[in-house]
Amino acid sequence: MKKIADKRDVRNEVKMALVRGLGAIVRRDLRAFVVDAGMVALAELLESERTAVCGPRHARQKGRQAYRAGHTRGELVMGGRRLSADRPRARTVTGEEVELPSWRFFSEEDPLTERAMEQMVVGVSTRKYARSLEPASPGVKTRGTSKSAVSRRFVAKTEAQMDEWLRRDLSEISLATLMIDGVHVDEHVLLVALGIDVNGNKHVLGVREGATENSTACTELLADLVERNLRTDYTILAVLDGAKALAKAVRTVWGKRVLIQRCQVHKHRNVADQLPESMRPSVKKIMQQAYRSRNAKTAKRLLTNLLQRLRSEHPGAAGSLEEGLDETLTVMGFNLPEWLERTLSTTNAIENLIGSVRALGHRVRRWRDGKMILRWAATALVEASKQFRRLRGHAGMAKLVATLRAHDAVLDGTVDRKEKAA
Repeated sequence: MKKIADKRDVRNEVKMALVRGLGAIVRRDLRAFVVDAGMVALAELLESERTAVCGPRHARQKGRQAYRAGHTRGELVMGGRRLSADRPRARTVTGEEVELPSWRFFSEEDPLTERAMEQMVVGVSTRKYARSLEPASPGVKTRGTSKSAVSRRFVAKTEAQMDEWLRRDLSEISLATLMIDGVHVDEHVLLVALGIDVNGNKHVLGVREGATENSTACTELLADLVERNLRTDYTILAVLDGAKALAKAVRTVWGKRVLIQRCQVHKHRNVADQLPESMRPSVKKIMQQAYRSRNAKTAKRLLTNLLQRLRSEHPGAAGSLEEGLDETLTVMGFNLPEWLERTLSTTNAIENLIGSVRALGHRVRRWRDGKMILRWAATALVEASKQFRRLRGHAGMAKLVATLRAHDAVLDGTVDRKEKAA
């Protein structure tokens, strides 16, 4: 009985192997069939267009405007490559070539460039581009799938996209919140600006390449945004990671019309880095208790008490906690809904965006120059922005905007004494 069972198992395994092998053949042949069927359908479409111009074949036609002129070899874009195909020809009675609309559409380079761009973004390398395409029949000549050809199209497309994207007008964005963060790529630093409008929608405003994350580079980034008509005549909230250079640059551009929120996560990280491992859990617990209290006075009292404890034994950690402490509580004083308060108390929104730049950049083995880095970064940011959702807690944006406009009223002197006292 055991031998019979063994024989049955062997037969079943053979059958399964045959099925898997047949399935692979069918899939391969089916993909090739799709390309071939597309070519046949296109040939019929081209012939129908020629018939519309020249009339039915072998039919007499008065006032004929064009006549058939045989075929010639040409190239079409299909399936992510250029395929060699017969092009039906037609000439006018005066001898001029008639252009068939479908041939013009399928012979354009742009669809091929879009396909190469999409493949690079989703992680297909230039070397493996040809393998990612549907196979064509062995008798069909193809080109445009080599590493160099794909690379040229990707560079051309990303350069054009970057130039257009970095020059777009920003006047339609009603900015409420600005976030700025930097990412190191090779020996370069990219500064990225993320804007959040009054409805909670996110907008990648710009990116700037430099050597360091200093105030000069940040000011140049902001100056570029102003040149592209980003408004700076009303108060905004700037959420920053705590770098003094970023705060200085923002104040240079907006003056008094900016309220700065220092990232609470960065603050805790900076303090913890200067403490022994044994103290970090207790300090973290106190800082979390303070930042989640949702009361600025309570939070400051807890943090001030912690500061006094650290001052003598760990002056470095104490100094890090004290520096810009009030700015970590800015949003807490706005009395916003809980989710919006938590969202705007950190730079998590822009750090998620920065993560997409790192992820795409990890596919590059060698950076040639800063322009290449900027191209890839712009591509990553554009792709990431397609997946944007409204800010978490966006339902409370009206409360934030009202607070910012109240600050404008104080600066402009349009609020009366009773309102100031309140």
